Amino acid sequence: MKRFPLIRPLFLFILCLLFIPGCGSKKGSPQEPPVFSPPKVLVPTADGKEVFGGPPVTLDISNKEQGYMVAQTDTSAGRINVQLTGPDGVLYSYFIDPSESAVIPFTGGEGSYQVLCYQQVNEDMYAAIFSDTVEVTFENIFLPFLYPNQYVNFTPDTEACILAQTMMPADTTDVEALEIIYDYVTSHVTYDEEKAQTVEAGYLPDIDETLNTGKGICFDYAALTTAMLRARDIPCKLQIGYSSDIKHAWIDVYIRSKGWINQAISFDGESWTRLDPTFESNAEDAEAIHSYIGDGDNYIIQFSR
Repeated sequence: MKRFPLIRPLFLFILCLLFIPGCGSKKGSPQEPPVFSPPKVLVPTADGKEVFGGPPVTLDISNKEQGYMVAQTDTSAGRINVQLTGPDGVLYSYFIDPSESAVIPFTGGEGSYQVLCYQQVNEDMYAAIFSDTVEVTFENIFLPFLYPNQYVNFTPDTEACILAQTMMPADTTDVEALEIIYDYVTSHVTYDEEKAQTVEAGYLPDIDETLNTGKGICFDYAALTTAMLRARDIPCKLQIGYSSDIKHAWIDVYIRSKGWINQAISFDGESWTRLDPTFESNAEDAEAIHSYIGDGDNYIIQFSR
């Protein structure tokens, strides 16, 4: 573990309003998501069996094979910034308030992660306090997209998760669940134009607040939908990036026996749409997906959560 002197890290990652993931796998890794009957909400834990760092922030990697680590702060002064760069080469940045904790997913796939931690000392000035490297191999490659994390934060008691598990039978297929959840979210939540104009950088969605108020920005829509799908044991990536030169958000969903469906639910800045092919026919799947996505080079992912 390396420690550093005080610096002003102008390169610190400034949080966007919407952040979101990339998944990698290695030969020999499980190729299908875990199956739970009935569906259950996975709960991350900090077991203290394997940790690094130290005051003011400790990183618990006891369950790294489950696809996440837990950052725990124990200070009453200064935010903590945890920066994570994985095998996909993407820099992910997490800001944690004093005396709080955050679940940080390994969304870059299996391999080596470089971790850098900073502590705020004065407005935009941070002290780099330590760095380390974590080697990660997953028990199942889909786990980072089933657990909650700081950006898609939920528990078994989250109202949206309870709703997702009770609004349809336990044996509902992935495709049927996707359709039911999409229809519910888009009919229940309206876009909050005022919030979109006033929301501050670093905003994190409150899933149940979105559910209860029936209002939200695109980040809120995406986080709510992702949480409800994950509560049904359906792997889901909340993606943020660009389509051509337009800021774009979309949700990639894994359908068992079919694979990842990219842009399964997509936000174009005005409305949410759902890819709706007949999944039971491979030929129709291929045609519909190709028609919907078009040139895949037009989609540029910045973040996956």
